[in-house]
Order: sequence, then structure tokens, then C-alpha cells
Amino acid sequence: MPSIPDRRKQIESLIPEGRIVTRKWLSKSARLDEHAIDNLVKSEQLRLLWKGLYTRGTLKITWQQIVSTLQAIAETDFLVGGLTALQLKGYSHYIPGARKETIHLYGNDKWPAWINKLSDDVTFVKHTRRLLFSSMTDSESQQLTTQIPFGEIELSISVPERACLEMLYDVPDRISFEHAEELFQGMTNLSPRILQRLLESCTSIKTKRLFLWLSSRYNYSWATKIDQTRISLGSGNRVLAENGELDKNYLITVPRLDKQG
Repeated sequence: MPSIPDRRKQIESLIPEGRIVTRKWLSKSARLDEHAIDNLVKSEQLRLLWKGLYTRGTLKITWQQIVSTLQAIAETDFLVGGLTALQLKGYSHYIPGARKETIHLYGNDKWPAWINKLSDDVTFVKHTRRLLFSSMTDSESQQLTTQIPFGEIELSISVPERACLEMLYDVPDRISFEHAEELFQGMTNLSPRILQRLLESCTSIKTKRLFLWLSSRYNYSWATKIDQTRISLGSGNRVLAENGELDKNYLITVPRLDKQG
């Protein structure tokens, strides 16, 4: 059995200060039994955050650490996506003065009970990937992510093309047309190859029509390379704006142009 100093060194090397780990991870990766874990908590080498959830040290918990635990420790399929991913890639900015940051996570795994219990500064919102890409396999989903560093950790986030569609799915319920169009104006360098792939697999008719409607308003080079004949747009009208006007090309009711800023 390791001595107390050896155990302390082991814990410090395995768990950087502020890192959040699970009891299952401690058992598997650190090879600690329940008795050893409980003793580490009693000796204050580990701090109990929630049932089965621990950290080391007294650093303030950040949303990045929480997401890293979801991805690297708990090994769930949740990705940072939608509006949050676009913000991280520089397409938008966090709202100044907001009391809480809202972080959008996309995945199909079980939502942990502790996710919104660890920090008063952030609210995590769950989005089920099936709503947009029900036929996408985990392998295909992983190919449409990118890594972004935060100090010693890296987070998996949606690529901008995917994040754009995830964001548009929330129009107009969580995101206004005006905000979506403001974001869209900065998307000058998207990949038409990735967009083609996403649009063909996307199951939300509303989202696809809205994306193509916005694309038609800007003369981006990537937009002309998308083959719309390969994209299923369904039938019938979709009302996205009350008292708006019907776009006859994409059969969606959008805000009247004279009312848009």
C-alpha cells in the first residue's frame, strides 16, 4: 500500500488542481478503492463536489472544467455546439453584463444530475443531437468536431458549419432572426463540402430552409457550390415569423424586409 506522501504525489500528478473527476475514474485510472477515496476526502486531499464527483484544490470551477469532465472523464458524447461554438470561434461575443453564461451542449447521452449544480456563473442547456442529425453515427459526429485549448485541457466543439445549423434550429424560439443574420454575416469562409454533407443528413426541414434562405441573401463563394437538388426540403409552408412574409423559393414565413434592421 502506498505511503501517505506517495499517495499525495500520485493524486497531484493525476489530478491537476481544479480538475473534476468521478469516483469511477478514480477507481479505474488512479486504481483507488472506495476506502482510499473516502480517506482522501477526509484528509482534504480531494474535495467532494457532488455524489461521486471530486476535485483537488480550491480553484474556482469554470464551465470549461465541467465540460472537460463530461468529455474526457465521464466519456459522454456531449459537444459544445450551436451559439457557444460560434462564440468560441469568433463569430459572436458573449453578452456583456450577463449574470450567467449559457453554454449549449449537444449529445444523446444521459444528462448528469450535477451539470447545473457546480457553478452559479453558468447555465448548461442540453440539445439532443437526434433533433438535427438522427442518422449521424458517433463516428460521423466526431469527424465534424474540432478541438479548442483552454490551458491544460482541450474541448471538443462543433465545426462552424455544424454549429451554424445547430444555431439556426433555435430560431426564432431561443435566437432571434436578427441575431442569426448578424452571425451569418460573418460566415464568409465556410466549407461547401462540409455544408453539403450536413445539409443532406439534416432532418430539420425548417433549419435547412432557413439556412438556404440566408445563403441566398449573401454572395458568398461557398454558397454557389452547394447542390440544392441533393437536399430534401419537404413540402408545405413553415411559419417562422408571425405577421411575416412568405418566401416563395423556400416556403418559409420570414420577417418582412422593411422591418429588419
